[in-house]
Amino acid sequence: MEELKKPRPANSDPETPLGYLERAATVYGDCTSIIYKNTTYTWSQTHLRCLRVASSIASLGIKRHDVVSVLAPNVPAMCELHFAVPMTGAVLNTLNLRLDHRTISILLRHGESKLVFVDKLCKSLIQDAISLFPPGTPIPRLVLIDDDTKEALPPPLSSSPAVDFLCTYEDMVANGDPGFEWVRPLSGWDPLVLNYTSGTTSSPKGVVHSHRGIFISTLDSLVDWVMPKRPVFLWTLPMFHGNGWTYGWGMAAVGGTNICLRKFDGPLIHRLIKAHKVTHLCGAPVVLNMLANTPAAEPLTHRVFIQVGGAPPPPVVLKRMESLGFVVSHGYGMTEAGGLIATCEWKPDWDRLPESERARLKSRQGVRTVGRNQVDVVDPKTGRSVKRDGLTMGEVAVKGGCVMLGYLKDPVGTAKCLRDDGWFYTGDVAVMHPDGYLEIKDRSKDVIISGGENLSSLEVESVLYTHPAINEAAVVARPDDYWGETPCAFVSLKEGIRGSKPSEKEMIAYCRAKLPHFMVPKTVVFQEDLPKTATGKIQKFILRETAKGMGSARAGRIQGEVELTSGGEKNGNVGNEGMFGKSIGGGNRYSGYNGVPGGSGGNGRSGKPGNPVNVSDPVGANSFRVAAAEFWLKSEKLTKIRATTRKRDSAISVVTN
Repeated sequence: MEELKKPRPANSDPETPLGYLERAATVYGDCTSIIYKNTTYTWSQTHLRCLRVASSIASLGIKRHDVVSVLAPNVPAMCELHFAVPMTGAVLNTLNLRLDHRTISILLRHGESKLVFVDKLCKSLIQDAISLFPPGTPIPRLVLIDDDTKEALPPPLSSSPAVDFLCTYEDMVANGDPGFEWVRPLSGWDPLVLNYTSGTTSSPKGVVHSHRGIFISTLDSLVDWVMPKRPVFLWTLPMFHGNGWTYGWGMAAVGGTNICLRKFDGPLIHRLIKAHKVTHLCGAPVVLNMLANTPAAEPLTHRVFIQVGGAPPPPVVLKRMESLGFVVSHGYGMTEAGGLIATCEWKPDWDRLPESERARLKSRQGVRTVGRNQVDVVDPKTGRSVKRDGLTMGEVAVKGGCVMLGYLKDPVGTAKCLRDDGWFYTGDVAVMHPDGYLEIKDRSKDVIISGGENLSSLEVESVLYTHPAINEAAVVARPDDYWGETPCAFVSLKEGIRGSKPSEKEMIAYCRAKLPHFMVPKTVVFQEDLPKTATGKIQKFILRETAKGMGSARAGRIQGEVELTSGGEKNGNVGNEGMFGKSIGGGNRYSGYNGVPGGSGGNGRSGKPGNPVNVSDPVGANSFRVAAAEFWLKSEKLTKIRATTRKRDSAISVVTN
């Protein structure tokens, strides 16, 4: 066998997903490839259009491994550029069009993009982004993606100079060579795509994937979802996010139809499902919320399969989707892993379980997909597998050909997660159940440590989602002088609920009836909408900063903004300034208390006045701590003041009815 162990040219030709398009033109040539408004293409037409665009790109001098960026929504050009750009040997970089111009500018410079395809509605965005390029920085050439959209163009910043476009996308199609011989990768490890991460945890990083990795990921996605030939795929998932989880290439492999759309809402999705007999769609939990909460939504006349990523869908949402006729599969993945890592592989025996139990099982992330060599939950310090008890938390680690090559220009970040032990460490916290199914508990940065106990924000969120008024919920850590951290919930309400919304006190009581005391949110903040990435993931890093800015959960909170001054040093009398409040935005006035005598600690020296503290958290009742005094505010009217002594500082309880 020794002489056969070496690869030969015939069995080591580089794997690439680009070959799926050639095959589609042969096998599915007359089948519909793309539907967008009143435009329809077949796979033969799409193949020729991609070759023409690729030849036009190459004629501009774009060469192997150059970065070509795309700033566009889910329009036909975005589908085609997933093939046309790498057909020139270049690296495809799809940009999140919901980023601000400053971030776009940084990413274009970081990736050293040579050419940018820009959607008509993003003209001002690219103009403002390029205006921030330092003098002497090479400016990428621009191609305009134009169509008949009637949406108004957003204005650029007044200080941004105008930019010139070489031509339009359709000019490239018209002038390109349909006989172009596309550039094949030198090896399967050649870079295919550059994706900047979603930014839900930190600043975006440039994730580079190979032709081989995406080839495997694409087939893995199709097998895992048991994708049939000629499916109808509705693009509710942005193609710029992780290259649409590889389904753009996957639709070519199975001859599917891509239903493209610029934007959507619940009613539009329902209409398109009916009009085009949609069979499959993907998205973040926000898509499920749209569909589940669409007014007067009727049960489907045919089955529609939905693959959802991101945070686990709450069981109550899964139950609603099931009642409408959707078949939901929950997957777990990340950009660095090239798509899905694990999915909840359904077992026939589970069909006989009660509805609530089925929803609970479906909310787990499940087992590794067939294309992942190994997926485990390990102790990040030792690298050893955690107990399969559904309780012991560890970090998800992955091995396999789908894992990224690394972060562009970031060897330190690459080494941090692609470790010498051969595993990719995801930063996600999970447990492994006795049946071998893993369940994500949190991002490592989202775990709340309260009084030394690890608290899963996802478990708290799942309870909040069971409240009939809650549309979205996210729980993060808020600083607490006593416990270290306590749960802080940010929620938005369903349509039609806003006029009679529950109070913070009611939400806390609701959670207290369903959760251990230490897991109950001590703060609930109502917002119109929670901040999200373009793919619908809630941006917890923004909420963490908001919660951090609110200060300690033991810092006083009255309806409206309150200015507090307090004193107290060692044991003894609290300073003469006592506690003052000013009525702002409906706030309540507390004044006139000229100090409270110390407790049994006795006759210490008088406390000196503390510094004013501004608290602008306009929600409910919580304990707070200012200087050496601790106040408890539980309603709008003070009735009694009680003083106690605790070690070096005086603790004052304001007891109210």
